[in-house]
Amino acid sequence: MNILLIGSGGREHALAWKLTQSKDCDQLFIAPGNAGTSGCGTNLNIGVSDFEGLKAACLEHQVGLVVVGPEEPLVKGIVDFFKADGALAHIPVIGPAAYGAQLEGSKAFAKAFMQRHNIPTAAYAEFTADNYAEGVAYLEQHDLPIVLKADGLAAGKGVLICQSREEAIAEFEQMIQHAKFGSASAKVVVEAFLDGIELSVFALTDGKNYVLLPEAKDYKRIGEGDSGLNTGGMGAVSPVPFADAAFMKMVEERIVKPTIDGFYKENIDYTGFVFFGLIKVKGEPFVIEYNCRMGDPETEVVMPRLKTDLVTLLVSAAKKELDQVKVEADARFAVTTMAVSGGYPGDYGKGFVISGHDANLPEEAVLFHAGTTEKNGSVVTAGGRVLALTAYGNTVKEAAELSRSFLGKVVFEGMYFRKDIGYEF
Repeated sequence: MNILLIGSGGREHALAWKLTQSKDCDQLFIAPGNAGTSGCGTNLNIGVSDFEGLKAACLEHQVGLVVVGPEEPLVKGIVDFFKADGALAHIPVIGPAAYGAQLEGSKAFAKAFMQRHNIPTAAYAEFTADNYAEGVAYLEQHDLPIVLKADGLAAGKGVLICQSREEAIAEFEQMIQHAKFGSASAKVVVEAFLDGIELSVFALTDGKNYVLLPEAKDYKRIGEGDSGLNTGGMGAVSPVPFADAAFMKMVEERIVKPTIDGFYKENIDYTGFVFFGLIKVKGEPFVIEYNCRMGDPETEVVMPRLKTDLVTLLVSAAKKELDQVKVEADARFAVTTMAVSGGYPGDYGKGFVISGHDANLPEEAVLFHAGTTEKNGSVVTAGGRVLALTAYGNTVKEAAELSRSFLGKVVFEGMYFRKDIGYEF
């Protein structure tokens, strides 16, 4: 079949790389894609939320399956758009309908869902301009530190951890009264701070059944030793050494199964990936957040470890037959290191020529493009996070050293990457 993959980042290159390994993938189209995805299929210059443009592409190229990479088109209702259009309704779309995508699109929606289904998460309260004074009073007596979350999508920047009540109240005012994160912070969720170590768990569901994909741990801070500003992710490790069988059994029984059962009980239209952002606190798992798609850069270690045919899994999800498939994972460790533009996550330049990206790599390594494009015959930078180099190894240390070593062969102006991904293992 012909497949359309929506998105343009490292996650999409990793998905494209995996999809084209399937005998069931005849042609792959990526909208809009990047310089790396062009090596897996045909890039189409269509925006991720240009639903009419995506419709035309599906009809022109006789697409039989649509895979949605980023959250924006899901929250905006691409699944609903396809189902409501007579010319498109026969094409399965991997992703939840808009109502289910609120698990990522609204922190308050996700919290209420978890509360209804007794899924362990931090205690919380939510506030808007209508009960602003009540929110200030709540903050004045809250234990420290205090977590403030913009309710809506804020490009990964809408979470603040405040060390004093004064700071929390000042930020709370900025978010609600002065739209610090635009409309995303019109509502603010205040959470108790959980102290522990984080990991990401991924499920693919058909709305009733599910399969677990390899878990991962990503590294959000720009600086080594997890210091400095938050980013979209500087690297990732899979499997996660502290997520042993006993812990993962707790995750599945207390979090994954109740979540998928919740979809079914509430008749939530959800065929696609569920990202569980978890934290391990004194040996127990808690949910920090849900995402309605795969993570980035976690996909760059999850897909290389996935031995099962991805198209088979996605078609089984579309047919509501996930109870009939099994997931097999590579036993080796995979570590990815992200190369970013100078200045990121602040202001950074674009258009710098990349060299060394086309070097021959051994079988135990693969380079994924994130923020890249092609210009005048060269591959150039086009984003903050530019490339991710994934390597396999028998230990985290071995995989991490290989990842850094191969990434060191790539050069572009201002290039920076952390040299300690996986350091605590």
